[in-house]
Amino acid sequence: MKKVITYGTFDLLHWGHINLLRRAKEMGDYLIVAISTDEFNRLKHKEAYHAYEQRKLILEAIRYVDEVIPEETWDQKIEDVQKYDIDTFVMGDDWAGEFDFLKPYCEVVYLGRTEGISTSLIKNELGGK
Repeated sequence: MKKVITYGTFDLLHWGHINLLRRAKEMGDYLIVAISTDEFNRLKHKEAYHAYEQRKLILEAIRYVDEVIPEETWDQKIEDVQKYDIDTFVMGDDWAGEFDFLKPYCEVVYLGRTEGISTSLIKNELGGK
């Protein structure tokens, strides 16, 4: 079985997230999504609209997602890849090169983002109304 992992906050779920999850799942048999905990978001000076447990519940309901785990630190990625026997690490291409340190442990793939949508765009549009 080929295992794939991706990371993110996955707040204000939109079609760009679904496209990323679908494309990641197509790369393997089992997709793990590591989502930032509320505590980790605070360390990153980032605020999610939905709490961790709510975001986890939403992701678990998506057919492409097989398992959801917490992302608690920047440095847990190597440990996760080894612990979950990951074959492919997937991130959006706005992170290109940032996770190449994982290449000795697994394949690293940067996918193009879906044009015209992002959580930041949604937050900016909602804030302006």
